Amino acid sequence: MSSSEELKKPHGLPNKYLDDLDNDFFYHFSYSRSDCKKKFGDVKIVVCGGSMSRMGVFAEKVAREIGHHQVTKEELSISRTDRFAFYKIGRVLSVSHGMGVPSLTIMLHEIIKLLRYAEADDPVIIRLGTSGGLGVPAGTVVVTNKAYNAFCEEVHEIVVMGKRVRRPSLMNQDVAQEIKSCQDDHSFKTVLAGTMCTDDFYEGQARTDGAVCEHTEEEKLAYLKEIKEKGISNIEMECSALAALTHHTGIKAAVVCVALLDRLKGDQVSISPEDYAEYQRRPQALIVRFIKHKLGI
Repeated sequence: MSSSEELKKPHGLPNKYLDDLDNDFFYHFSYSRSDCKKKFGDVKIVVCGGSMSRMGVFAEKVAREIGHHQVTKEELSISRTDRFAFYKIGRVLSVSHGMGVPSLTIMLHEIIKLLRYAEADDPVIIRLGTSGGLGVPAGTVVVTNKAYNAFCEEVHEIVVMGKRVRRPSLMNQDVAQEIKSCQDDHSFKTVLAGTMCTDDFYEGQARTDGAVCEHTEEEKLAYLKEIKEKGISNIEMECSALAALTHHTGIKAAVVCVALLDRLKGDQVSISPEDYAEYQRRPQALIVRFIKHKLGI
């Protein structure tokens, strides 16, 4: 059966075994299929990010922007476990995903099932985060148009029953362009560019400041310049998995990250606390504009 045929099932997911479940329980959120239609059927946008506290702050920001001025993150929280922070702001979900691919994909499997069981109408999942830039100034917002693995392939690979499974990690170009076009001022730079996903923060990103380093500074710079020439403008630890899993399940998705430094100039983030707060604000501001546009506000 083709992927498109599988997605015609009532639940819209390419997993035939879900049909045999009396009720599907999402362990890491403590919700189940029976909760979905009533509570999540109106969801249009899911915004996820690594930090639990950041997603709480973002939930409050969205609430203020769409008219819920006095609402706190405690009132918006719909968390039932301590695995992930989980907030609902009208038709928007704000959820943490932890750090790296394993944590992200646990969250994604359950959120995608939640959206499909709820019969949410054409939802969009957006990853909001920070990253290391490549040849772009600190503070630049990168909207990902191509999600690469560590081999510079638009592929995400997992191991299933001892076998390598490779899936295309394709970003939705329309959504990426729509998000970029929502910048309505010139207070910061936003670019459409490729993003590399790695499984490690230190050696996997060619850093020389980890506990272990077996490459030289010269080798690092040569490598970073090589991947920059292939169209990669930032490095993080989730994009290829998000792109592959959402593409495979027919969900639109985007990745919007701010660069905290230019890795061609060093490995250490040395910005001031004030700059750090300002840089984190930038992708949030862009996504909030996108949310208001999609909701017609």
